[in-house]
Order: sequence, then structure tokens, then C-alpha cells
Amino acid sequence: MNTRPLGETGHDSSLMTFGAIALNWLEQEGADQMVELVLDRGVNHFDVAPSYGDAEVKLGPKLRQHREDIFLGCKTQEREYEGAKRKLEQSLNRLGVEKIDLYQIHGLEYEHELETITGDGGALEAFRDAKAEGLIDHIGLTSHGDPQLILDALDRIDDLATVMFPLNPVVVGKDGDEYDYKAVLERATQLGVGTLGIKAFAKGSWPPTDELPERDRPYSNWYEPVDTPAEIEERFDFAASQGMTSVINPGDPKLVAMVLDAAKRYDGMTEAAQRSLIERLRHEQSPVPEQLHH
Repeated sequence: MNTRPLGETGHDSSLMTFGAIALNWLEQEGADQMVELVLDRGVNHFDVAPSYGDAEVKLGPKLRQHREDIFLGCKTQEREYEGAKRKLEQSLNRLGVEKIDLYQIHGLEYEHELETITGDGGALEAFRDAKAEGLIDHIGLTSHGDPQLILDALDRIDDLATVMFPLNPVVVGKDGDEYDYKAVLERATQLGVGTLGIKAFAKGSWPPTDELPERDRPYSNWYEPVDTPAEIEERFDFAASQGMTSVINPGDPKLVAMVLDAAKRYDGMTEAAQRSLIERLRHEQSPVPEQLHH
């Protein structure tokens, strides 16, 4: 699988990042097999979080076995110093490793959170101390809220190595600042910050639970994903051709192999094909940004 430089981290990330939330729905044996599969296909960047059920624990055994082949991203939703420090220690313990390559502020949604994170006694201070101690190598940020907030964070946090945010043809086709993730991509690229794409495979929100109860959803994603090889390839090609460093698979384990295939076959996407995809999907409902649902 091809790789791209992850901003200025010195790491070249595979075009697909393995979203290890997929492991949460597998038994340990299946989780081990999935990790072997994605490594075998050339994926070298993994992303996990304490909020992904027991994905950290399930990732642990194979992560430790192949530690030198995996660039490990983890994250925390804690916004203050003590909480972030505690969560980092917990993740290191659950994963069974001594260091996390990329530790990310998880799911930034509101301006007041950014104030807390960057202020005295905020999570960022804990991240920087952990970096000085050698517990983490790089600091990142993830958000599927408001693109303007991510731009603000890029301005205010000068040691951000990566940003993770949604990019798909539905949001690219919509007007308005609340959909302008392209601006985030451009600014991050200018600053030498690595870009990780989520929600590339989002089709739309699930029908309301009274129409389709959660237990009857065919996939465990919080949004309805595209699920045919052709659509997955088209969506992967689109996200990768925007210039994202790496694209993260949707969380359901049943979809991972198709994304691996698409990533392996990726060889660009013409401007015309991109435009026609945007045109076709621009009137779809977008499950991002989440802000709009609050």
C-alpha cells in the first residue's frame, strides 16, 4: 500500500489508517486475525481510543508483537490536566506499551472546550509534559464538529502534528462555513500538519430508532455507511485524491476488507470523476458536522 508523509512527524503513513474501533465487535481471536490482515496489506498507522469499548485491550497482544511496524494513535476526551494524564496512563496500561506515537485531543466540539484544553491546567499541558517524559511522541486533534473551530485550534496550538476530521463528497458539495472542511485541509497542509480523514464512507444518518431500532442496524457505525465495493472504492478515491494523508476505515469490521482493497488499488481520481460524484451526492443528508444535531 502506498504511503504519504504524515505532516512533519517524520512518519510515512499508509493511505489507509486502521480504525481499531472495529476490534470492539470481535472476540480476541478475530481481533488478532484482523490486525494481522491489515498489517499484511501494508497498513502501518492504527488509531484507537478508550471510548471504543475494549478495543485497546483487544489490540494489545498483536500491537506488542508488531510494535515496530505500527504507528499508534490514541486519544482522550478529557479536557483538563489531571484527567488527561490519568487517561493516558490507563491507555498505556490497557495497550501494554511504553509509548504512544500520536496522542490526540478527541472529539473537539465547542469553543469553551478549546479554552479549557489550552488554558492553565488544561489537557494540552498534560500532553506536553507526557511528551517531555517520552510517553508520547506527537500531539494531535480530532473533531467532527465545526471546521472553524479546528482552524482556530490550528492557530492556537503550534505543536499540533495532525488533525483528524470528516471529508467526503457530501460535505464538499455543501455551501457554508459549517461544512468547509476543505479549508481545514488547506490550512493544515500549509502548516505541515498531517491530515486524517474520517466519515469518508458516511452515507447518511440512520432512520430514527422507532423506524429502525439500533439492534436491527446492519452495521455498528453511528451513521449509515456505503457498503458495496464500488461505492467504497469511489469514496476512498475521493478522500485520498483531496490530499488527505490517510483515510480511516468505517468502524464496522465487516467493511474493513473492502476498504483495504480500495486503498491498495488507489491510483488517483480525475477532476471530472470528483466533480460528478460531488454533483450526484450534494443533496444527500450529511451526518456531519454533528453540531447541526445538537
